[in-house]
Amino acid sequence: MGAMNELINAGSVRTLTRILGQTAPAIRWDRTAAAASGLDRLVLRARTDLLAGALVADIAGSPSPGYATAARSFRAALQVPEFTGWFVWPVSEAAVTLALDSGAAGDFDDCLALMAALTPRLTSEFAVRRLLARDPERALAAAREWADSADEHVRRLASEGTRPYLPWAVRVPSLIQRPQATIPILDALYRDPSEYVRRSVANHLNDLARHAPDPVVDTARRWLTAPDANTARLVRHGLRTLVKKGHPDALALLGFTPGQVDVSGPSLDRNVLTLPDELAFTFAVTNTGNGDVRLALDYRVHYRKANGRESAKVFKISTVTLGPGESRSVTKRHAFRQMTTRVHYPGVHALELQVNGVAQGRTEFLVELP
Repeated sequence: MGAMNELINAGSVRTLTRILGQTAPAIRWDRTAAAASGLDRLVLRARTDLLAGALVADIAGSPSPGYATAARSFRAALQVPEFTGWFVWPVSEAAVTLALDSGAAGDFDDCLALMAALTPRLTSEFAVRRLLARDPERALAAAREWADSADEHVRRLASEGTRPYLPWAVRVPSLIQRPQATIPILDALYRDPSEYVRRSVANHLNDLARHAPDPVVDTARRWLTAPDANTARLVRHGLRTLVKKGHPDALALLGFTPGQVDVSGPSLDRNVLTLPDELAFTFAVTNTGNGDVRLALDYRVHYRKANGRESAKVFKISTVTLGPGESRSVTKRHAFRQMTTRVHYPGVHALELQVNGVAQGRTEFLVELP
């Protein structure tokens, strides 16, 4: 199995079972222990679900089944320093399952508090999504309180757990339908002293840009009127998708103003690639106007999909400022290798330059499989 899947393995399950056996001895953690033998050939998410289900089953078979027993057991485990790492993910998922099964308002609120308590040991950003889906208003109210926490892990949970397109996580439709709902959380955190938190804020803003570009630009503009030393960098990262898409207001906010430029290229070093391989290309851009221009230089690869259609992805090159008559030559290499996150298919591909979001100079090439 891949290294990522091994983040939850038989050894970590045995460690979790031992800790729970010590801190919650009234429960027989037999199913949790048995889960160690069922992890082979499972991906990380499936391992999490298997172990979470075993925890729920053991608590259901205890003398006092239900969420309260789970919360008490998991809080007791938090007293053990060794209770940390990826096996905490299924613990948080088990707690959420039992809180939602309970349906009691008190259990829901306590589970939110438990997510904040668990997140310093391993982020609760994935498990909290089901609480957000069940009752967005109450969960978002908790997240706004987390933004004021003294613990950077809890503050990050406020931003990361409420991201519209959090990787690996279930979608929460209300977060997409109501883009303004999480902006107060980001407002509270964009000047956070922790880079760990600010990075999450930038990624959250970039997520929102996928479906709500105008509120995102308005928010970034407002932040730039009351910045600290890190705000400009955070805004650049948060607007990166809009810059790649050539959103005019985002470009203008970052100082990429329209100008007169001439682009020559791209020139490819070959027309046929046999995987794995790298494609080198060169191009030049010249400022033909009378004033300075600031340019976002990107390139777009048009990949051939299994169905024969194209799928484009934009990659960043650099940001340059050119004076009148000034030119800049650029050489770049792009790797084509089979990966789990991108499967390459044979056929005609294309490479295209992008200057301040405007496509320039499409050039085609052939990709062959060995």
